Amino acid sequence: MDSRKDQSASQGAGAERARPVPTNVVGLAAEFTDPLWRVPVRLTPVEVDLLRTEPLRRLHFVAHAGASTISTLQSYSRLEHTLGVLALVAHFRPRDELLRVAALLHDIGHLPLSHTFEGVRGLDHHAIGLRLLRTDPIRGVLEQYAIRAEDVAVALGGQPASPLTNRSGLLNLDHLDSYVRSGRAAGRLDADPAVLLGRLVLKDAAVSADRESAASLVGLVCAEARLHTSWDNVGPVAVVRRLAGRLLDHTTLTPDRLARMTDPQLWSAFDACAATRAESAMIRYEPHRLRVTVGHARGDGCGGDFSLRKIYRSAPLVEGQPIEVSAPALAAELDALGSLATDFHVRWS
Repeated sequence: MDSRKDQSASQGAGAERARPVPTNVVGLAAEFTDPLWRVPVRLTPVEVDLLRTEPLRRLHFVAHAGASTISTLQSYSRLEHTLGVLALVAHFRPRDELLRVAALLHDIGHLPLSHTFEGVRGLDHHAIGLRLLRTDPIRGVLEQYAIRAEDVAVALGGQPASPLTNRSGLLNLDHLDSYVRSGRAAGRLDADPAVLLGRLVLKDAAVSADRESAASLVGLVCAEARLHTSWDNVGPVAVVRRLAGRLLDHTTLTPDRLARMTDPQLWSAFDACAATRAESAMIRYEPHRLRVTVGHARGDGCGGDFSLRKIYRSAPLVEGQPIEVSAPALAAELDALGSLATDFHVRWS
């Protein structure tokens, strides 16, 4: 064979090997497309750099659904939700750099298993997140792009009202992603998310929907509330919270160190501690033995009492108006969630 042809073929093969492999991994490609909303997000340099920090990468190993991942199929991560919120901000406010950055950073303070340990030994993911904003590596990345951590904190604080985290009781972008993503995982989403998104608008700092879309959203809010008050959530959360307290009491682990663990690290710590090992295995491999009843039963040595901290029931605006005015029947559905039980007794059979 002609040596020149050999050389040309060799160079061609080398070029083929050197060509970058296509990827949709955030931070490696210039564009990320959220799989739920199907919104293409053109990542900015600061977003790429933030996605490569430990606090953001850690969220890939924290379950969004918390301890209920033990008993449900809601196995997606807190990072997936975070990127979904970024996609929503990029859809509604594509040029708002501060709000986009806040969307990426809004959950960095979450504990292992997300909300499961809120309040245990005073742990608060909001306070932890604000501290992380002001320390490296997040602070260093923000400073590199002349973004003040205090401005991000204001965008996350809800005052003034932000479409990301408004505290008015109206539906914000954070909760919108949570409800729809959870609904898809549970098989109760009756609308195409991309079509649904096209029918939503932001009015001031709240999500507004037409009547049909509002009904779909209210259905998801109600289903999520019932999930939170069900055996699937209450049983695992109550047990794992108890395990965390026992772990802190019987080891040198501090609440601050617990707060920065990933889910796999937490389960490893449970397995390594004699005081938590047996029950940790039971909740993972024999959850069917759990019994959950409404109300407290103090004095029962076989279990413990548990109370939900809150039930989320944020409402969308309906055609720009409060839901009580535009769709009173939907408002009544949300009001009915107030009658759901929040006090339980959890025991092993």
